Amino acid sequence: MRISEILRAKGADVATIAPDASVRRLLRLLAERNIGAVVVSADGSAIEGIVSERDIVRRLDEEGAALLDAPVSEIMTTPVRTCGPGDAVDGLRVTMTEHRIRHLPVVRDGRLVGIVSIGDLVKSTIAELETEREQLVDYIKR
Repeated sequence: MRISEILRAKGADVATIAPDASVRRLLRLLAERNIGAVVVSADGSAIEGIVSERDIVRRLDEEGAALLDAPVSEIMTTPVRTCGPGDAVDGLRVTMTEHRIRHLPVVRDGRLVGIVSIGDLVKSTIAELETEREQLVDYIKR
């Protein structure tokens, strides 16, 4: 299965936030959208960084409540690992596991076109396995 198939099913909506937005605003966005990571982008297309709940928690532990008024650019992860719509799910699942990444922005021609999470990849793998199981059961029944 390819990343483009996952995006077709889940949609290409990606939450982004400007690098100069406050961490407080970032937290509000994460809560409103019920998501675990936001792509940092001034224009909604070019990726400047990514911020996850994990990034916030680690920095809050170090800096305390003052972090809430800091700009997102101070806590974002760079460089950002990305993938393309034509990438295979199997390979990305391994990459995400090895590098402990939970979210991968999807880029086509240098522009942000979606995002996938490790949960999206696991869900697609389970669906593929279920389809294979059904096909094997049908084959055995014949």
